[in-house]
Amino acid sequence: MKYLHTMVRVTDLDLSLKFYRDALGLVEVRRSEHEAGRFTLLYLAAPGDEAGKYQPQVELTYNWPDANGQGEVYTGGRNFGHLAFAVPDIYAACQRLADHGVTVLRPPRDGRMAFVRSPDGISVELLQDGPALAPAEPWASMANTGSW
Repeated sequence: MKYLHTMVRVTDLDLSLKFYRDALGLVEVRRSEHEAGRFTLLYLAAPGDEAGKYQPQVELTYNWPDANGQGEVYTGGRNFGHLAFAVPDIYAACQRLADHGVTVLRPPRDGRMAFVRSPDGISVELLQDGPALAPAEPWASMANTGSW
């Protein structure tokens, strides 16, 4: 058995790409448009995981708006917790996200873990790859914001 992907429904594909690709740093590995079903599937992988057919990926599913321009409204379920990614430098990753306008909801005060949310409210955990970094400002004294 091999883990393949996690599917996340998104309401705005461009806004979601700004988060997952531009701010978080994932790489688009494939995309398919399904005219009959009126949806787009877009697969993203962490840098270094994009090669090969069965690498762990995030699948963004965008259901096209109806004839009146109305799209589905999604609500989060408690049965889905979060996506998690190991990063080589938790502080640099959080700074990159903040520079893209993403609020760091749970700052990496411990040099090890942080949480942010996608434009559709999907919680994303960032974990320091390897030992925790030494506490550093502004993160060490930054308070939590909202929920994650």
